[in-house]
Amino acid sequence: MAVFFSESKEQTIEIAKNFATTLKGGDTVLLCGDMGAGKTVFSKGVAQGLGILDEVTSPTYAYMNEYAGEKYTLYHYDCYRIQSIEQAENLGLGEYFYLGGICLVEWSQNIAELLPENTIRVQIKKSGENGREIEII
Repeated sequence: MAVFFSESKEQTIEIAKNFATTLKGGDTVLLCGDMGAGKTVFSKGVAQGLGILDEVTSPTYAYMNEYAGEKYTLYHYDCYRIQSIEQAENLGLGEYFYLGGICLVEWSQNIAELLPENTIRVQIKKSGENGREIEII
């Protein structure tokens, strides 16, 4: 477990870029935190750390965005609007966990039954006005 403190979006991105260097194909990362905690900002940093040049945006209405990286494909999920496991299965969301890419999952509790056994958890909490506490488990 590691805990980091960020006082800006730029610091959060740097923390996430460094974290990305520890990831390998097949890893699933659960991004946990309240609305507005910084999950998508963290995702942008992971993407940069993986050599992805595309602009990373929240896949709120698409459910999952795919980005080609230098070494790995990044699958960025936002499951906030998923209302059932059946809906997630019909969208084929479970299949991407086993393609050898890296999966970042926001609101993972909504698809808990589809998640692989071994996951990495990143808890992001607001700390003060602009700060964030980032715990990697």
